[in-house]
Amino acid sequence: MQVGMHVSIAGSIDKAVDNALILGCSAFQIFTRNPRGWKAKPLSNSDINNFREKLAASKINRFAVATHMPYLPNLSSPEDDPFAKSLDSLVEELKRCSKLGVPYLVAHLGSHKGAGDQKGMKNLVKAFTKAAENTPDDVIILLENTAGQKNSVGSDFEQLASILSQLKPAKRFGVCFDTCHAFAAGYDLRSQETVKSTLDQFDKHVGIEHLKIIHLNDSKGEIGCNLDRHEHIGLGKIGEAGLSYVVKFANSKKIPIILETPIDDRRDDFGNIKKVKELA
Repeated sequence: MQVGMHVSIAGSIDKAVDNALILGCSAFQIFTRNPRGWKAKPLSNSDINNFREKLAASKINRFAVATHMPYLPNLSSPEDDPFAKSLDSLVEELKRCSKLGVPYLVAHLGSHKGAGDQKGMKNLVKAFTKAAENTPDDVIILLENTAGQKNSVGSDFEQLASILSQLKPAKRFGVCFDTCHAFAAGYDLRSQETVKSTLDQFDKHVGIEHLKIIHLNDSKGEIGCNLDRHEHIGLGKIGEAGLSYVVKFANSKKIPIILETPIDDRRDDFGNIKKVKELA
C-alpha cells in the first residue's frame, strides 16, 4: 500500500522526505516552492542532491512522489499576460521536478473566466503542449479533475477525456483523481456500488490506465455542491464506506494515495493516515 500526505518543505526541500517518514508515509506530495507567489527561488545543487539522496535512502518508491503546481497559475486563462505567466510557471515547475527526480506534476486545470469551456480547453491544450515541448521528458503532467466551480474546466470525465486526447505526446500526460472534487462535481462515491459506477464511468471516458495518483479527501460539502472543501477521511459527506472502496481499488491497481486533509482538534495527519490504513 502506497499512502501519504502533502508534506511541508519548510527549512529546505529535502526536509519533505524527513516529514514524510515521520508520518509513516509510503507516498507523498510537495510544492517545490512557495505556492502563493509567482517567483521561485532557484534550487541549489545541494537542495537537489540532498532531496535525491534522502528519497533514495527512504525506500519510498519515487513513482509514489508528486509535486503540485502553485495556486496562482491559470492555464485556461483567456487573457494573454496571465496565460503567458502561467505557462512560464508550468515550464519552470516541470524543470524543477526533473532536477529533483520527481516523475509527476499535478496541475489544476484553471478557469476560463467566462470565455467558455471550449476556449478554456483550447488554452489548456496549448499550454500543456508547449510545456511538454520545452521540458525534459522524464516528468508526467497529471491533470487534476475539478470540483465544478463557476467557469472551471475539467470537472466532468467527458471533458477531461477530451482534453487528454488532444495532448501529445500522450506518454507525457496522465490524470490525478481527487475524490472530494469528483463528489462536489456530482459523482457519487458514498457506497461500494456508487464508487464502482463512478470508476466505471471514469474508465469508459478517460481510461483507468491514465490514472497515476489518487487524492483521497472527504468532502465538507454535499454531492454536486461544486465546493472544493476537504474534510477528514470518513468524517465528511462521502464517508467511510465509499472511501474504503476507493482505497481498496487504488491498492489493487498499485495507484499511490495522497491525502490533502485538514489538521484541527478532531484529527491530525497521523490520524488520517491511520484511518486510511483501517479502511484498507
